[in-house]
Amino acid sequence: MGEQFSTVLRTGTAQEHENAENAGFIKAIFDGRLSLDGFATLVAQHYFIYQVLEQAAEAMAADPVAGAFVLPELTRLPSLESDLGHLYGPGWRDRVEPTPATLRYLDRLREVCFTWAGGFVAHHYTRYLGDISGGQAVRAVVERHHGLVDHRGTSFYVFDGIPSRPGFRTRYRELLDSTGWDAAEQARVVEEACLAFRLNAAVFADLGALVP
Repeated sequence: MGEQFSTVLRTGTAQEHENAENAGFIKAIFDGRLSLDGFATLVAQHYFIYQVLEQAAEAMAADPVAGAFVLPELTRLPSLESDLGHLYGPGWRDRVEPTPATLRYLDRLREVCFTWAGGFVAHHYTRYLGDISGGQAVRAVVERHHGLVDHRGTSFYVFDGIPSRPGFRTRYRELLDSTGWDAAEQARVVEEACLAFRLNAAVFADLGALVP
């Protein structure tokens, strides 16, 4: 019996995941060198990404495989809109725009997430599990360095509907293991998840060039 798909996916994306986490922009967050305006630009890119990803979730909700991953407690768009309102003010929609790398990311999401269950799951896994895991450290550092209280500006990272993050991750791995994909499809999904990490890293590179 082969490895569970959750293990195949984790090990198959490990290097790309590490590369994205080691981006200079991310290091600046943890070193306390990123201004609040710089953090706001990151939140803005997340807004554009999740706008498309959560549109895809609506489109894939009835899919027999992808639909299991469409979990209401993961929805991030309302939190992102609240954060942007706090960080930019009431006219935030006129002040934010996607970077070139974000636009390429959005194009890929539109290409694979609305009709291919594996593509949707690959991008879903890359984003949401990262937010639930490493995103918590980002939230804590940003709140501490910039004196943000009551998660104003960082509510994107707060998952009120998930009382136990370890328990949720276990449940998510079980969903991955129950997809029923053969080895060829698993390989396609791993490849797409690796691309998703590279797309995220490209967004960080764009932001690193934009933000002092």
